[in-house]
Amino acid sequence: MKQILGILIIILQLISCKPTSESDFVLPRSSGNTNKILVVMKGTHWLEKPGDEIRRVFGEHQVGLPQPETLLSVGQIDPSGFKRSIRGNKAVLMFQKADVEDISVIKNKYSKPQIIVVATAKNEEGMVNLIRTRGKEIIQIFKDEDITFIQDIFRKEKIDETTFKTIQKLGLNIEIPNRYRLVDDTGDFLWLRQHLKSGIARGDGNNNVLIYSVPLTDENKITDNITAVRDSIGKKYLPGSKEGMYMITEQAYTPFTYELKLDGKKAYETRGKWEVKNDFMAGPFLNYTIVDKKNNRLIVFEGFTYAPSVNKRDFLFELEAIGKSLRIKQ
Repeated sequence: MKQILGILIIILQLISCKPTSESDFVLPRSSGNTNKILVVMKGTHWLEKPGDEIRRVFGEHQVGLPQPETLLSVGQIDPSGFKRSIRGNKAVLMFQKADVEDISVIKNKYSKPQIIVVATAKNEEGMVNLIRTRGKEIIQIFKDEDITFIQDIFRKEKIDETTFKTIQKLGLNIEIPNRYRLVDDTGDFLWLRQHLKSGIARGDGNNNVLIYSVPLTDENKITDNITAVRDSIGKKYLPGSKEGMYMITEQAYTPFTYELKLDGKKAYETRGKWEVKNDFMAGPFLNYTIVDKKNNRLIVFEGFTYAPSVNKRDFLFELEAIGKSLRIKQ
C-alpha cells in the first residue's frame, strides 16, 4: 500500500510540473553569428529575380571599411529544409505567399534570442517589389536586433565606470565590456583598448574606444568640424611610434556622416578611415557626436579598429553597439 501511495505522489508531482502554456517551455539557445541572416525561400526563386534582388540590396557594401564587405552575410534554404536545428537560427527572413505585400516580425519562436521577419507577396513580381521598397527597412530590423543582442552581453560584463575619471566628469553611462584595458584617462579624454584574439588579427589587432567632449559653439557647423576635431584629438592624444606621427583622418577617403538620434538627442554618425601621419598604419573608424544642448557641449564617442589583413565589419559593429549604449546622466 505504501509503495502504491508513493507512485501516486510521484505521478501527481510530474503532472503539477507540466508546462501549462507554450511560454512555459524553455527555448533552446539560438545559433548563428551577428550580421548574418538565413533566407527561407524556394530554390527557384533564389536563383531567379527575387534572389537577385536580395543579393543586390543586402549585398551593398558597408561604408568606411578598407576592404569591400557587405551590410549582411546571407545564406538561403528551401522551406522544406527549414526544420529541426536549422529553424533555431538567430536571424531569419522567411518568404510566404499571400495577397498582401507586407512584412511582420516574430521573436523567439523556435529559439532565444531569435527574430524572424516574415515577408509576404502574391508572386515573384511582388517579392521583387517588396525587397526593392522595404529591403533597407528589413536590414535595419536585423541590425537593431543584433545591436540589442551584443549590448545585452556587454551589460553582463561591463567595466566599472566609477574607476574612470573622464566618464565620471562627463556624467555618462556606457556599456563597455571589461576586456577593454586602460590606455589613457586624463579626466577630459578616455582611451580604452581591447586586443583582438581571433584569426590573423590575433596579437597585432585591437579595437579602441575614445570618449571626450568639446564645446558646442555653432550647431550649424557641427558636421563640417567633425574631421577637424578628431584630427586635433589625434595630434594631442594619439601619437605614433616616432615624433611627428599621430592619428589623422585618411586624406584620400571622404568620411560619410549621417544624422540620427542617440540617447534621444540629435547626433551624427561618421564612418571613415584613419591613418597615422607619416606612417603606414590605417583602419576604419566610427564616430558618434552627440549634441548635448543642456550642457552646451558635444559628447564624442569614437571607436577605431586596427586589424591588418582581416575583414573588419564585425569588429566595427561591436564598437557601434558600445557607442549606441552611451547615455548622458540628467
